[in-house]
Amino acid sequence: MKSLTAIVLRSGSRGTIQARRKTTAASPPFNQPLGGNEMPRFHGPATMFRLPPSTSAEGLHIAIVGVGLDIGTSNRTGTRFGPRQIRAESCMVRPYGMATKGAPFDSFQVGDIGDVPLNAYNLPKSVAIIEDFYATHVVPHAKPVSLGGDHTISLPILRALYQKRGVPLALVHIDAHADVSDHMFGERVAHGTIFRRAIEEGLVDPHKMVQLGIRGTGYTAHDFDWTVQQGATIFPAEQCWYRSMEPIMEQVREIIGPDTPTYLTFDIDGLDPSVAPGTGTPEPGGLLASQGVEIIRGCFGLNLVGADIVEVSPPSDLSGNTSLLAANLVFEMLCSFPGCIRR
Repeated sequence: MKSLTAIVLRSGSRGTIQARRKTTAASPPFNQPLGGNEMPRFHGPATMFRLPPSTSAEGLHIAIVGVGLDIGTSNRTGTRFGPRQIRAESCMVRPYGMATKGAPFDSFQVGDIGDVPLNAYNLPKSVAIIEDFYATHVVPHAKPVSLGGDHTISLPILRALYQKRGVPLALVHIDAHADVSDHMFGERVAHGTIFRRAIEEGLVDPHKMVQLGIRGTGYTAHDFDWTVQQGATIFPAEQCWYRSMEPIMEQVREIIGPDTPTYLTFDIDGLDPSVAPGTGTPEPGGLLASQGVEIIRGCFGLNLVGADIVEVSPPSDLSGNTSLLAANLVFEMLCSFPGCIRR
């Protein structure tokens, strides 16, 4: 077994024992996940992929951030626990993609910088806190990969990315819901309104916006029309049934092109409740886990500048399988960023 150095990290009065590989001349230049033969998977740091913890996004290519907001949801709460449980289940993810040959940890400096200090009692204040945190601490240094939290978090993240880039982003959006309501209970910002706001604010180019997995019941027969009227493309779940997503993702890459800065947002309820029951607003007839993987892999070739996985609600799936799936989807996201080495 390789030698280990034990480091005690203190947060307040609590100590956490972390095992970290000693640096040698042969060590890779980037942060590496702690391997299952160096430390049992049920031990070690509680960071994403058991990476060495990072106190800042400075020096990183990709920063993993937890945003456990769930006061913007309309049904079951619990996504506040999403970041913690996704990190816990990520101990099962290994550093190489056997199908894609992706090697993200040999390609990028990836770090888990912790969580956004939210206001758990005030949604507008939390949205402002998230935007400021990303604009100040994340986006100037690294591409964000965010662990939600409900889907409200995507709006302030998009605002921060727009501040940096100054151009509307393309959007790949996996979801059961279009999230383009004008308001919810009179509120203009909640998890079901964010992409209407993003289009109205010029954060997203609707002509390069693609939604996949949209389905379910609605209030009128025209609930999804607004997005299409703005120029977006929708692949409803029914169009995805019983087929590989690879041909559809070829179309997605043609719509967006290789150069446009692109944001990938993955609502876990885009998948069927049979594979992802741990979510707040489940809808039957969704995508399969393998189709979700295909969608993310199909984003390789796009100019991804950020991504998120949202609406994972651990209390609704005590098995942990939804969070385990989410952790693997995050790994696939890392493999899909431009520049990821294929071995």
